Amino acid sequence: MSNSSTTTDFLLMEISDMRDLQVFYAMFFSLIYLVTVMGNLVIAAVTTLDKSLHTPMYFFLRNLSILDSCYISVTVPKSCMNSLLGTSYISRAGCVAQVFLVIFFAFVEVLFLTFMAHDRFAAICRPLHYPVIMSPRLCVHSTLASLLSGLIYAALNTLNTFRLPFCHSHAVQQLFCDIPSLLKLSCSDPFSNKITILVSSVVICGGSFTYIIKSYIYIFSTVLRFPVGAGRKKAFSTCVPHILVVLVFLSSGVYVYLGPSAISASTRDVIMSVFYSVIPPLFNPIIYSLRNEQIKCAIRKLMKRRYNSGNVFRTKETFSIQFGRSYVFGNK
Repeated sequence: MSNSSTTTDFLLMEISDMRDLQVFYAMFFSLIYLVTVMGNLVIAAVTTLDKSLHTPMYFFLRNLSILDSCYISVTVPKSCMNSLLGTSYISRAGCVAQVFLVIFFAFVEVLFLTFMAHDRFAAICRPLHYPVIMSPRLCVHSTLASLLSGLIYAALNTLNTFRLPFCHSHAVQQLFCDIPSLLKLSCSDPFSNKITILVSSVVICGGSFTYIIKSYIYIFSTVLRFPVGAGRKKAFSTCVPHILVVLVFLSSGVYVYLGPSAISASTRDVIMSVFYSVIPPLFNPIIYSLRNEQIKCAIRKLMKRRYNSGNVFRTKETFSIQFGRSYVFGNK
């Protein structure tokens, strides 16, 4: 116990003892990371540059894309770097930062997904009142409230976790620092921490999930009254993937934070942690770009505009060269 106060670093779990598998893991997740960040940044750029997408739905989509780029950047780069270097070290400050940022981004993502479900409910079930329900002021205020409450929630949980003494071991049985893995290392009773996690998870995740499901029940009941055709198909193709991502994100997060406690991490725990930290940021751009005609049209429009501007530049450059040659040789 005396050593617990002097040790300031932690050791993260290695994905495998075999060097080849470590390198493969690092390359595989590095590719996922690059695809995720590029996809989310493309959506953020398109919804910003195309003025026809300046609507509440794409306002939250833009914020969600930026959030997901930051969310996945908290855990994956450090884990991939450790695998490439053959180390598992993470400083205490780095572990604190990971815990704080993971909680913050996960908390805000839950709220953003809830707001997006509310936006779809207002657009489909209350179309005449949509401009009033989803006013620009409400969108901005809800975003700021989400960020502020996320900062407070993450700060309180992080402080509550790192006030505990860690004396059993400093080997975190997870690919990144998270609260359940750190509570297993505490030499004091973390009962109050577990109660806090339980209550906050029930209130936040349970409340958001209930509201999302309730919104989609109203949405589906309204869509089923539509005539059979493209409108109904478009509504289902947009809503069903959103529900699946919400289910994967919330169920895996709840399992990791509220599941049965064990001293050593199992393969299921690691997979579940990947589901709530990697899968949602990866799938969101796929769902909202490849299955969204407005996003695809905006991307094609921007690419065409860039191509045309490049042709104009090359035409002007060619004209300048030809004009210069004619002037040098006296041809007017």
